[in-house]
Formats: sequence, C-alpha cells, structure tokens
Amino acid sequence: MSVAAQLDLDRDDAVLVLEDGRVFRGEAYGATGSTVGEAVFSTGMTGYQETLTDPSYHRQVVVMTAPHVGNTGVNDEDPESRRIWVAGYVVRDPALRPSNWRSQQSLEDDLAAQGVVGISGIDTRALTRHLRERGAMRVGIFSGDRASEPVESLVAEVVSSPLMQGAALAAEVTTREPYVVPAVGEKRFTVAAVDLGIKSMTPALMAQHGIEVHVLPATTTFEQVRRVGGEHGPDGVFFSNGPGDPATADAEVAVLREVLAARIPFFGICFGNQLLGRALGFGTYKLKYGHRGINQPVMDRSTRKVEVTAHNHGFAVDAPLDPEGVQAPSDAADGTAYGRVRVSHVCLNDDVVEGLECLDLPAYSVQYHPEAAAGPHDAAYLFDRFISLMQGHKEKGHRA
Repeated sequence: MSVAAQLDLDRDDAVLVLEDGRVFRGEAYGATGSTVGEAVFSTGMTGYQETLTDPSYHRQVVVMTAPHVGNTGVNDEDPESRRIWVAGYVVRDPALRPSNWRSQQSLEDDLAAQGVVGISGIDTRALTRHLRERGAMRVGIFSGDRASEPVESLVAEVVSSPLMQGAALAAEVTTREPYVVPAVGEKRFTVAAVDLGIKSMTPALMAQHGIEVHVLPATTTFEQVRRVGGEHGPDGVFFSNGPGDPATADAEVAVLREVLAARIPFFGICFGNQLLGRALGFGTYKLKYGHRGINQPVMDRSTRKVEVTAHNHGFAVDAPLDPEGVQAPSDAADGTAYGRVRVSHVCLNDDVVEGLECLDLPAYSVQYHPEAAAGPHDAAYLFDRFISLMQGHKEKGHRA
C-alpha cells in the first residue's frame, strides 16, 4: 500500500519519462507540475537534506536508492547552500510523518515550498538498475494534468532538453559577491576559495582549522585572487565542487594555471579536481552513471588505506595510474611546465581517478567531498594536509 493510501491523501498522478522511452507511473511528491534534467541516482541512506541543497546537483533529477526517505524531516541548520538545487526528486516510500527532535517541517513541505517537482511510489530499484545498464540520461517528471498527456509528446520534451555534456553551470550557482568566513580562534592562514558550487560546510571546516576563508565568485580573475590577504596575497587557493562539464571551464582553468605558476599552495575537490587535471594538461570524460552517495570506497595509494567517502560527480579526469607519477602534459599556451604528477587516490569500484598530487608543485586535489556533509569522516585529514602544505610553503618562503 502506498504512503498516500495509508494517509488517505488525495495525491495527483505523476509519471517519470526517460529519454529512451522507459516510463514509471506513481504519485506527485513535493510540487505539482513538470521538470526535466539529467537522471542520476544517489546511494546514501541518510543526508538527503545535504544532497538536495548541494549545488553540484543543479539541473539533475536525483533518484534515491534508499527506499524510505523523509523520516527526519528538514531543519534550518543542515542546508549546504541557500536553496534546494536538484531539478527533481524521486523516492519510493516517503515517510508518513517526520520523527526527529531537530525537524522543523516535513521534507515534502520543503520541496513544495521551493517548487521542486517530485514523484513517489515507483520502483526506484528498477529505475536505478536501468540507469546503471543504460547510463545517466535525460528525464522528465510530469504530475497533475500533465501526467495524462501522451507519452510520445513527453518523451519529445525530454529529448529536447539540454545535455549535461557541454553545460557550463558554475556561474549559475556561485556566489554573486565575495564574502568572508572568519577563522575560529587564532587566525593561522588566509585562503582564497573560488566558489564553483561550494557547500557551506567546506569553509566552516577550514575556519575550524584557523583559516580565514575568502569565498570568491566563479568569475574571479587571478589578479583578484592575489589581492586576498593583502600585500603578500593568500596563503593558499581552494577550488570547490560544482556542477556541469569541466571541459567548458576554460576561464577557471586559466586562473588555476596562474595559481600553479605562482606556486601558491592549491587544494581542489570534486569539480576542482577535474580543473586541476585540465590545468595540468589531462583530459576529462563523462562517466556512464557517475558516483553519488556517501558510501564510495576510495584507496589512498600512498598509504594503501581504504576510505569510505562522499561523492557527487558525473565526470572524471583521464590520467594514467602509474604509481611513480608522470610528467604533466602541460598544454598551456605559454608552454609552462608543471613537473611530475601522480594519481593519489582511486575508486575501488572502477579504478576511476579520485585524486591528483603534484610532485614538483604545492598542489593536490581529490574527486570526493572531505567535508562529508552528510557522510563519513574518513577523509577529514585532507584539510590537515592543506594546512601542512601552506605551513611548509610559508616556512620555505621565510628561509628564502
């Protein structure tokens, strides 16, 4: 029996239509209407509020593989940004009612208030298996009167929507104005963080390490980065996670190449990892169905330690897995050489590159989310590594 039937709710009909013509029929969940986007699935069993508000999900319809969603409600403390970013939401069995002392409203009320169209009561296991076999694809959710329209016309609407390949989306989710997250306690370092779709927990965790974080728009130039921290510039530069195809981010890659040339310590995550790969001369490519969720196994190749990590990416860096590292291809227009680089982390499910480490420059990155909001904390040490990188660079500068 569906949740709607158990609560005697009069829900509108809804239909989910994939671009290959596969159809799933269910009930409206959240706002009623229509939406299109890229269909992706998330394997996390908790942390749905952080998922919904992660800007990296912009223009994506998220399918939750966990069958029961919404039991802890939503609150004003856990959002990772100013709004819900997902284009649509797909669940099997919504909670009958929220049951958590921190809950301030139901998940469905929040979705409806923010105009997020969703669908419930469908076989999300079958949908996930379909996406694993066929790959991520465009999808539409249509509810209310639109659910009764001919499937052929709905498929045509889905197929006419934009692809994720070639999508430049960072400028659509970034902050409009710079802002500062002050260090907690004694200030030790100043970091310029380029917001490509940053989650609020990231600068918050940096601040807990004594870092004053200057969050800058995605359109920031290198000259603006250099002005952070005053005359001597920032102690480090950070590139955040974000949505879209890294192949479109030429301007951001150009800024990063100037950061590398200036030997400013650099740390990037997710989209920032892909941009470091591009800056070093490697290519990027779209994964069949991506990695999304808070239970992805990754191995640190230097320690052989396996970490359970939080992911949200549909693109990856195409770099060789040589354990000794390789010379960076360096296709920069000015011929700048960046020395050796090695793949520092790999996904144990499919050997996808999950981290890069420059061996001759103070720069590294990971493909996953060390702030893990929500998720495991196995990768929290990466913020300590950034501290060590900046401290070593500062001491070397003083000695020089």
